[in-house]
Amino acid sequence: MNHYQHQTFQFDKSLSQQQLNFFRKHGFIHFKNFIAGETVKKFIKEIEAVQAQHFRNNTKIVNGIPLKYGKDINGSDIIQRFAFTSQYSECLSRFLKDERFDELLKLLAPFDGRVGENEKDGLVVNHYINTTESSFNKMGWHTDSPRDLFLGSKILPMLNVGLHLDDCPFENGGLRVLPGTHTQNFFNLLFRKKYFIDNNSDKQEVGFDIEAGDLTIHDGRLWHRVQQSPHTGEKSRRRVMYIPIITGAYKPKHANSSTPFYHKLAQIKLNPLKSKLVRLTFGNKKETLVEPPDGFILKY
Repeated sequence: MNHYQHQTFQFDKSLSQQQLNFFRKHGFIHFKNFIAGETVKKFIKEIEAVQAQHFRNNTKIVNGIPLKYGKDINGSDIIQRFAFTSQYSECLSRFLKDERFDELLKLLAPFDGRVGENEKDGLVVNHYINTTESSFNKMGWHTDSPRDLFLGSKILPMLNVGLHLDDCPFENGGLRVLPGTHTQNFFNLLFRKKYFIDNNSDKQEVGFDIEAGDLTIHDGRLWHRVQQSPHTGEKSRRRVMYIPIITGAYKPKHANSSTPFYHKLAQIKLNPLKSKLVRLTFGNKKETLVEPPDGFILKY
């Protein structure tokens, strides 16, 4: 694992050619101080207010996307993965209209992009915390591309834009990426790693020194994961807002939207002692993915 020491950037009113070239080569870019510390605090309060509203309403699913519940360091309930968060906060919805996001659309050229506030999973907030009862403290290797296949469309470029609300130095875990893998072939896009199952370090991966208010962007086709913090309790807390910038036909979600299959699959409790294997099949090429409960077969 490499401590990422390449250049970080400041975001002015427009992207420079140097920044565009960096992103196109590596598939990611890191902007320092995208929002100020006071804005970070305001966004955290907004997220806490949305959480309280979900608690009052006993919300489990938003527009077909399940919320992920867990426990905080004091044993209280928290939501560890929100979906469509901006639909419950005027403040966060206004933020998604920040003109700087329009400038980021250049990273998708020659495709036309937009902020997907009401599409896919909307504005996602991930709240990682390392406790004995936490259900969300890491995330295995994945790209964001198979989601398009599950939804019945071809793989299209998208940007995964992460606004970080907590300091997360390299030593505390956090985002890891495999630079340049956004240009890999179709087979490696699907089978280079075991999706979400494999959370092992890779000698080619890089990590970041992130401060609250920083913005990281990576191409959805880039292999990435979230390293678990070596600490427990407050020192392991990591909150990130993910703004989806997407391409393709406009497909808004609504209260009656069905739950995508990949979210249903993620909810299956796997038993490592089972002997039957799930395989993803494309043409004549097969790759073992997970060991499922009895009788469960995934083939598409």
